[in-house]
Amino acid sequence: MSTQSTVTQQLERAKVNSYRDLTVWARAMDLVEECYKLSTEIPLSEMYGLISQIRRAAVSIPANIAEGHGRKTLGEYLQHLSIANGSLKELETHLMIAGRLHYVKEDQIISALEGCSEIGRMLPSLIQRLRQKSF
Repeated sequence: MSTQSTVTQQLERAKVNSYRDLTVWARAMDLVEECYKLSTEIPLSEMYGLISQIRRAAVSIPANIAEGHGRKTLGEYLQHLSIANGSLKELETHLMIAGRLHYVKEDQIISALEGCSEIGRMLPSLIQRLRQKSF
């Protein structure tokens, strides 16, 4: 490993004093906002169905990242990150359903799914780094 990447990693670790310092949390918050806007396009007949499910799953992602960060043990943190990842997969499924039913525009679905993909790469990376720290 080069000295440059070691320094970069040390700086990244030093910056994380709060869950709000985590890029994955910030991206998840952006995704919540995008999903709330997107869900306004879905017919109101889905208020207690798909709209509610999309919003609930989206909110669960940053909420579990934050809650896990506030827990006392690494195991609890990892568990909450795993829950966040599960909620992410649930959200992707709800978004695809909304697309299949033509409730929202294709470009909105694509944008939200790209956000999901980004977070979907970041969460396992964070989990892996945390597990490496424990050894």
